Amino acid sequence: MLKVNRIGHATFETPDLDRQVEYFTDVVGLVLAERVNGRAFLATKVGDLVVQIEKGAEPRCARISFQVAPETDFNDLRRGLEAEGVRCEARDDPSPGIPRAITFADPKGTIVEVFTTATPFGKKASVAGIGPLKLGHLAFCVAEPKAFADFYGRVLGFRVSDWIEDWFVFLRCGPDHHTVNFVRGKTTRMHHIAFELKDWAQVQTACDFLGGRNIPIIWGPGRHGPGHNVFTYHRNPDDQIIELFTELDKMLDESLGYFDPRPWHRDRPQRPKVWSSVRDIWGPPPTPDYLRQRD
Repeated sequence: MLKVNRIGHATFETPDLDRQVEYFTDVVGLVLAERVNGRAFLATKVGDLVVQIEKGAEPRCARISFQVAPETDFNDLRRGLEAEGVRCEARDDPSPGIPRAITFADPKGTIVEVFTTATPFGKKASVAGIGPLKLGHLAFCVAEPKAFADFYGRVLGFRVSDWIEDWFVFLRCGPDHHTVNFVRGKTTRMHHIAFELKDWAQVQTACDFLGGRNIPIIWGPGRHGPGHNVFTYHRNPDDQIIELFTELDKMLDESLGYFDPRPWHRDRPQRPKVWSSVRDIWGPPPTPDYLRQRD
């Protein structure tokens, strides 16, 4: 079994590369760090690669990358994957700043890239738009979430943070409450990608910014139950859901088995559990435009 420690970046295919680059720079507030051979690489204002965009026939999340400990031997990574019956291959220079990665497909065909080291782009940069701190997590619609929770736990070392009944699982690989989620849906596809903002004030500013651009908020603001993050959701030009969030639960010490206590927790201490379908702490219910992602 591998043990990934953090999420790296997500790779999206799109029929309109220019439009997506414009959205991620002018609205989300990422930096276009490099563009070459039909690929665009977007980083946060501190230089971390978080989104890679490539030309494709249809919008989709094609790849997702994770980092393991820098001292990890690539031969050990390969042996660990092969021991789980997972076919993999090594790739040199898969993305700028990442010299080498081991790649394989998860059960739905999304390519997973595992790397040990990454060099950030240049110096800090000023950004347009919202300007997130980091890529927080990705969620996917799948036929059976438990099968994916088992695969990501067995192969990559993810731990279950919470379930909503039996149809939505939250998985963590580091201190953040969730890094990858799987929700039951009729069509296998990405459910949403989430970016972390600094605080509630930046979420409020982001909502005003989206309103000024006539970009509808399809759910929120509110505070979730699982993870307890303050959230808001909108759609990008490729009709994909984008979450902006802050104040996500953290498990700073895995041996303790509970999340760092916060005033809004109803359980004391807050431990991983199965939530009922009534789950948000406050905020409006999801709109039909949000819910259609699972159709």
